[in-house]
Amino acid sequence: MLWCIISIFLIGFYSLLLLLYKYWYAKLTIVQPLSVFQPSVKFTFLIPARNEEKNITACLQSMEYLNYPSDLFEILVIDDFSDDGTASNVGKFASVKLIQLKHIISEKINSYKKKAIEIGIQHAAGDYIVTTDADCIVPAEWLRNFAWMIEQQQCEFIAAPVAMKEESSFIKLFQNLDFISLQGITAASVGAGFHSMCNGANLCYSKKAFVNVDGFKDVDHIASGDDMLLMYKIQKKFPDKVYYCHTPQSIVLTNPVETLNEFFQQRIRWASKADKYNDKRIFWVLLLVYLLNLYLLILFIAGFFQPEIWILLVGALFIKTIVELFFLIPVAVFFKKQSLLIWFPVMQPFHIIYTVAAGWLGKFSNYSWKGRNVK
Repeated sequence: MLWCIISIFLIGFYSLLLLLYKYWYAKLTIVQPLSVFQPSVKFTFLIPARNEEKNITACLQSMEYLNYPSDLFEILVIDDFSDDGTASNVGKFASVKLIQLKHIISEKINSYKKKAIEIGIQHAAGDYIVTTDADCIVPAEWLRNFAWMIEQQQCEFIAAPVAMKEESSFIKLFQNLDFISLQGITAASVGAGFHSMCNGANLCYSKKAFVNVDGFKDVDHIASGDDMLLMYKIQKKFPDKVYYCHTPQSIVLTNPVETLNEFFQQRIRWASKADKYNDKRIFWVLLLVYLLNLYLLILFIAGFFQPEIWILLVGALFIKTIVELFFLIPVAVFFKKQSLLIWFPVMQPFHIIYTVAAGWLGKFSNYSWKGRNVK
């Protein structure tokens, strides 16, 4: 009886939450600038890079095709103590400015990426900051869409969509499915103003807002969180000026990690900041998701002692899968990844195990990030 009550409680709240996300996602409208739109917003790209010799060239080449006046944007690459050919490759692009942290920072710090962004903003000539990662490919209409939103709505912060480039292996397929789930929740929650959520591979915010919230002050000791922790600070200061750029023409493509170990290190890093969020709404959402997956894992183990519990587990998994697919289908269509959904039920056991493991390790263990051991 107790198992049934807990199942109804957790699955019920989880299903209600996903139905809310589904409703909010359906209300989003596509950002589409008028053809006669003449932008005037000045942007500064910030690309923190550490040992990105293999990726930075393709990233910078994609920016050469931006449909935006060249006198209205600049590109800054902040080299985070790379010991490969990153700086050399950046130097091949005459219009790109290179800042090297090794000439600025002498002491050891915990968050080099936040420091890189902070230093980049100090050198920025643009009124708005756009961040992406060195392994990303950006779309041609990227800045034009941001500029349209800024001039129409006077935005202070804009979150925007990110997608994985490929699904050529099991681990990459798994990441794609997991990532479109996160992206769908990001779009729905930001669009509805429910809670803060974003990805640093595709962000835009005003330099004024960054300065007004004292940048990364009070969160600069946390290794990651250069995106969501900053977003909440800006959202708190400018609650009606945070938006989501909902258009396929603004999707930034990023690389999936190659190995299972890299995947876990990445997800542990993401999970490590869960209890650092001052936005308690996202904390409670993450807690609900974690407790549900932990409970399902407990049901599986308990079934070895009481086999009838497995019937309850199958029922709970069925409801969870159906509700998640109901939410995910329009998200997958937006990212043109609906063909991957056939694998979604198969991935459920792996997703449950990884969620529980990453959540636990994110709280109690160290992780490796860009060749550094971090807590």
